[in-house]
Amino acid sequence: MSRYGPRPVLAALAAILLTGPTTAANPTTAGISGALLSSVGPVTASRAPGCATPPAPARPVSAVPWPQQRYAPERLQSLATGSGVTVAVVDSGVDRSHPQLAGRVLTGTDLLDAGGDGTRDCVGHGTGVASLIAATARDDLGLRGLAPKARILPVRVSEQQVVDGRGTGRTVAPEDFARAIRWAVDNDADVVNLSVVLYADHPAVRSAVGYALARNVIVVAAVGNLHGSGDPRPYPAAYEGVLGVGAIGADGLRADFSQVGSYVDLVAPGTDVLIAAPGQGHHRAEGTSYAAPFVAATAALVREYRPELSAEEVVGRLLATADPAPGHGYGSGVLNPYRAVTETASGPVTRPAPMVSLADDRPDPALLAQQDRRAAARERAVLLATVGGLVVAGVALAALIVPRGARRRWRPADPG
Repeated sequence: MSRYGPRPVLAALAAILLTGPTTAANPTTAGISGALLSSVGPVTASRAPGCATPPAPARPVSAVPWPQQRYAPERLQSLATGSGVTVAVVDSGVDRSHPQLAGRVLTGTDLLDAGGDGTRDCVGHGTGVASLIAATARDDLGLRGLAPKARILPVRVSEQQVVDGRGTGRTVAPEDFARAIRWAVDNDADVVNLSVVLYADHPAVRSAVGYALARNVIVVAAVGNLHGSGDPRPYPAAYEGVLGVGAIGADGLRADFSQVGSYVDLVAPGTDVLIAAPGQGHHRAEGTSYAAPFVAATAALVREYRPELSAEEVVGRLLATADPAPGHGYGSGVLNPYRAVTETASGPVTRPAPMVSLADDRPDPALLAQQDRRAAARERAVLLATVGGLVVAGVALAALIVPRGARRRWRPADPG
């Protein structure tokens, strides 16, 4: 149920839906999931076993994508790589056969098809999310993960997409989604990435998130892509303790589809993002789905670099080191991985109050003018009071001196 009341257009979307990528033509109505954007180029793609439709063909991309240019992950490699940290990707599965994910994907679980290990990905969503976290660098490729030595724990819960504004494909029930979160925690996840959205508050999911937080696990969730549909309240992002992540573009401005609300804690790159495609190659995509893994990867870096910090302290560090944002809807600001890892806090790091945006910090000219007028009026009143006091004092002094002077005919007083 949305905080804005029931919406018929969302009623059919009560199940778990992936939150990206969206179609280029209509990112807000393609909203929660959308088909992958056009592949970068045609090559032969292997068919994923058991998939009704093979993943779209893709070829490798050598150009460095703008998120990597912004974050320059090579600066972090001498400090932290995510080594020893496990990030659960609860999503559409993660294809471990992609060359940049080889050796990084653990054996997970499949709650959509019994007996699976989470490494089948029929839509490419989970593979793309995982690549932003842990894709290994290659000289001939532009994509690299922020935490390339983190372990990815795949938990498959959906193969749903949204095409032309309509959800298609299978997904688990909310109760099984809750079970997926608990499974990830019980199998040693340090960070859980949830690039999925439910537009209803399910007790089982809420309980599973609490289970993770109580066990010192960082939970990162996308805030959804339905800003154009009134920002219906997204879960798990809206749960207390969950890091809700919105999307920005290369210009640093909030993506027009990225939802706005108190559940937004941070923003990160979420438009024209380069991601790994199942089997090989890359796609370009957009959605808050792809902003969330940048935050999850940064949490993995901090967990490695500062292992003594609790999950809550890591979350506080990410929020406290965010870069200022240019307006409403950015939470505490724009994710800054380098600052999150390197800056030393003077005291305990806790979740700060929501940051006032730079735009809101600018004084209102009308208010300034009013304050100036009031200050000038006060100065005039003080001046008039001072002058008036001097006049009164002068009159009183004259009333005392003049009669005496007149009686003595203005002769000096007798010194004797």
